Amino acid sequence: MTTQTAPTAKDVSTPSTPSTPSAPSVPQRTGAPRTTTAVSDGTTGADQPAADRGRTSIADVVVVKVAGIAAREIPGVYDMGGGLSRTIGAVRDRVPGGRPNVGRGVKVEVGERQTAIDLDLVVEYGVAITDVARDVRENVVSAVERITGLEVVEVNITVNDVHLPEDEDDSTTAAASRVA
Repeated sequence: MTTQTAPTAKDVSTPSTPSTPSAPSVPQRTGAPRTTTAVSDGTTGADQPAADRGRTSIADVVVVKVAGIAAREIPGVYDMGGGLSRTIGAVRDRVPGGRPNVGRGVKVEVGERQTAIDLDLVVEYGVAITDVARDVRENVVSAVERITGLEVVEVNITVNDVHLPEDEDDSTTAAASRVA
């Protein structure tokens, strides 16, 4: 009788390359996106302090939501996202039971201890865009660093559109004229 042994699993993890102190730990845009990041590696053992036992991981979507909420808190920000994402978001917001997407218009790159954030904004007409961008940047950096503990290395802001006050009036007038 012949005995067979089960094949052993191979380690398919990629070896990590040591980073230099001056190199940022934000991943490049190539390759598969990371979904979580380890904020603290922690240690194991009963002899360790309770706060150091175990590991803390933060999902990328957490950083997206925190940044999106922080950006929307600033006066002068009308909406976020590009034209298509705003259109889809408007439809989604009208569906009963649907929740607004606070991550619309936010892209993040999360490394082991750092993150970079890209925001697409629509600002109100009449506000100083540079002042709004500065306030958004300050609020996003403060919120993300306070809540997640990650260092924010940059917040890139793209202003895609300016919301005009008469934009809302035209849409309600056009809808009313079709119905009557």
